[in-house]
Amino acid sequence: MSKSRFFSGQPIFNQLLSFIPCTLIEKAVIDTGADSYYKHFKAFDHLVTMLFSSFHHCSSLRELVTGLLANEHRLSHLGLKNTPRRSTISDANRNRSVDFFSRLYHLLYQHHYPQHFPDSRTRHRLHDRLFIVDSTTISLFSTVMRGAGVKGLNGRKKGGIKAHVLMRAKDELPCFTVLTEAACSDRKFMQKMPLQPGSIIAMDRAYVNYTVMKDWTQNDITWISRVTKGMKIKVLKRKKVTLADKKNGILKDWGIRLGNPKTCKTSPVQQARVISIYDKETGKKVHLLTNNQTYACSTIRKLYKQRWDIELLFKRIKQNSQLSNFLGDNENAISIQVWCALIKDLLIKIVKDQLNQLGCRKWSFSNLAGFLRLHLSTYILLIKFLTEPEKALLRHNKEPDFIQLKLFSP
Repeated sequence: MSKSRFFSGQPIFNQLLSFIPCTLIEKAVIDTGADSYYKHFKAFDHLVTMLFSSFHHCSSLRELVTGLLANEHRLSHLGLKNTPRRSTISDANRNRSVDFFSRLYHLLYQHHYPQHFPDSRTRHRLHDRLFIVDSTTISLFSTVMRGAGVKGLNGRKKGGIKAHVLMRAKDELPCFTVLTEAACSDRKFMQKMPLQPGSIIAMDRAYVNYTVMKDWTQNDITWISRVTKGMKIKVLKRKKVTLADKKNGILKDWGIRLGNPKTCKTSPVQQARVISIYDKETGKKVHLLTNNQTYACSTIRKLYKQRWDIELLFKRIKQNSQLSNFLGDNENAISIQVWCALIKDLLIKIVKDQLNQLGCRKWSFSNLAGFLRLHLSTYILLIKFLTEPEKALLRHNKEPDFIQLKLFSP
């Protein structure tokens, strides 16, 4: 029986799974009770199965199971003793709590990307303290989750799942995520965001909650948004705009009172700041709203401009994940598949960051995801392979088939 020329320890998929410490999986299982009433198909088995599906872009349960059967001789490396059947996966997707995958993702993010700020050394680093919040909607094939928008010509409206994401700009990864139906308002997510004092958050105009915004101000959290119609604003002070700011498109810098004093119990009043900017690219005026009174106008502009980085994150996840075909027709199964797509994205980002730290060749995220998908079952060292893929494969091809005979040579 011929041996694989690519044999080198563990397959790449197993090396990717090694970035998920067993202690974090056990903690997520204990916190959520994910293994209750399960004798064989444990939470770890479920996680590996769904990650296999996410990496290979499986569009059906049959495709997933046949893919596992084709790699049955490698399942022992992944920690799977038996190949799960379609009915087993379907039942687990329907019944196992999605909180396990949510909890595991956040534990995994905190393990690889810990947050230590603010202090005397990082206080001045605005980029390290900048957070971006937004939401994205994934259209579904049926009305399993209530969708948003207008109805179609047939009078029906498909469902959708919405991911409310808080992203740390430095990491380019979701640090806190909540999944809801598409019709859920973005404002409800504002009260759940775990922001520390000293943070800076850039958000779209849909995130307007005077109570939450005032609490952020009292907790030394800087927020930057845009002026929307219907806001109760009274100009208190008109600051002079310098010549340098005018050249950069700064038109106005006003100190305002935000909120209606007559309804202060339901919408608290606070002092804020409005900066009007002329965007040369679009030819439109942008009115930024912030509670920070000390930052320069150009600084506020740069911080808010970074808000568009979260759109690149959404584009990256949707392009490199199978989120058009789902392995179940219920809310639990859909949510589990989305969480596994986020975990897969996190694992690829960890590999990409390690390559950058070692000074290796720079990979685009899509190329890296494609290489990993094609070589998940290859027995080769991951980092060395990604450093010089062609040379690494040629070196393995030149190895003799009967290298074991050297053991018996005198």
